[in-house]
Amino acid sequence: MTIDVKAETMEMAEEAVKLGEQVCNEKDRACESKAVEKISSYREESNFPSDLKQHERKALNELKSKLEEAISGNTFFFNKEGEKKVADIPTEEELEEKEKPAGESKEGCEEEKNNGDEGTEEKPIECAKTPESDGNIEEEKDISIWGVPLLPSKGDDRTDVVLLKFLRARDFKVNDAFQMLEKTLRWRKEYKIDSILDEEFGPDLTSAAYLSGTDRQGHPICYNIFGVLDNEEIYQKTLATEEKREQFLRWRVQLMEKGIQKLNFKPGGVNSFIQINDLKNSPGPSKKEVRSVASKAVALLQDNYPEFVAKNIFVDVPFWYYALHSLISPFLTQRSKSKLVFARPSKVTETLLKYVPIQEIPIQYGGMKREEKFENEVSELLIRAGSITSFEIPLPEAGTGITWDILALGWEVNCTVEFVPDNGNSYTMIIQKERKMCSEEAPVRWTFKNKEPGKIAITIGNASGKKKKVFYSYMCNSSS
Repeated sequence: MTIDVKAETMEMAEEAVKLGEQVCNEKDRACESKAVEKISSYREESNFPSDLKQHERKALNELKSKLEEAISGNTFFFNKEGEKKVADIPTEEELEEKEKPAGESKEGCEEEKNNGDEGTEEKPIECAKTPESDGNIEEEKDISIWGVPLLPSKGDDRTDVVLLKFLRARDFKVNDAFQMLEKTLRWRKEYKIDSILDEEFGPDLTSAAYLSGTDRQGHPICYNIFGVLDNEEIYQKTLATEEKREQFLRWRVQLMEKGIQKLNFKPGGVNSFIQINDLKNSPGPSKKEVRSVASKAVALLQDNYPEFVAKNIFVDVPFWYYALHSLISPFLTQRSKSKLVFARPSKVTETLLKYVPIQEIPIQYGGMKREEKFENEVSELLIRAGSITSFEIPLPEAGTGITWDILALGWEVNCTVEFVPDNGNSYTMIIQKERKMCSEEAPVRWTFKNKEPGKIAITIGNASGKKKKVFYSYMCNSSS
């Protein structure tokens, strides 16, 4: 759901559809590759200071110095005159409390002052220390975000990782990154992010987006299912009113915070997500309420969660979306373009496999991930053109129940399944006669319970002129 574009560009969607009708048609599908610049060479940048370019390292050090000075001098949310900045996050009540010396009340301070100078005219006594005073409030130094302290002198290497996110989001412009960080902290305070994980939003929204599994590098995967919002019943429950749309936004921020809990913010660790955006049956750009809440969500997430997306993968992309992208593409930086991946319906599984292992891809996207997990890892077979490959699953005990999945990628393959007893005097049992398995179908599942020790023998033939990939996994439940 998060791509680095201006929220206002969503308003251009209707014009994009018209453009799409002019430039795209069934006879000329080549326009897809022209409308969308596909860049798959993006590699997540290193967060080790030693790996940074000279100007990047300089910007990081400058931001750390600026942050250290601001937090230590209590000027992070104040200007030099001690006045609150626009990005001030403390509430008025909190400011009043922080103006009192630790362990003392304002009344106690006034009493002490008056006792020491009874002959002078009584004046209001200000016990609060100015932002430039040496008596810094300890709470201000404990400012943190996502559990990471922001005071550089604390020596936490995670601080560099967080600051680099804001720097990269602002092209390493130190002042811009500093202001973005201030505004994010203020927003988190006003939005009450600290308590958002404890809130309940009900089951209606869980089908619109969810976290599930990791990619090949360990990035958590967030699935955004836009087609759910086209269901009238779900739409009425989630987006029909302004109040519900605000709840939707808050729920989406909660999901983001849940995902961030899976990150470690270490220089060499996992510090971002993979997002898979399912556009199948998604509402068109003419549905204003959906477009409005999508724009707000984009704005919220891009302004307050910088550089948290390693890849943005769009699957089952409709034609109108290609046209929309052709319009917003000029607003995207090369950095943002490098994170975008688009997959037509026939290429969904093939595209996802470049980034996500087959066992982490849900079955609805051609993978092997189901709710229940098999005890055995997924195995992969490469079947050469015009060849036959066999493999066996041992069942050494009678009464063993076995369930197994087989998935073929590419064009059709032929599959035969037999039970071969260990006792040579027993007959081989055909479990599945030769059948064709197509790449478009979900993993084929079989179950079997043996009456005597033996093995499952599976034979797969590839009659085509191209090599194929077959994946399988199984789970056994012994009679004991």
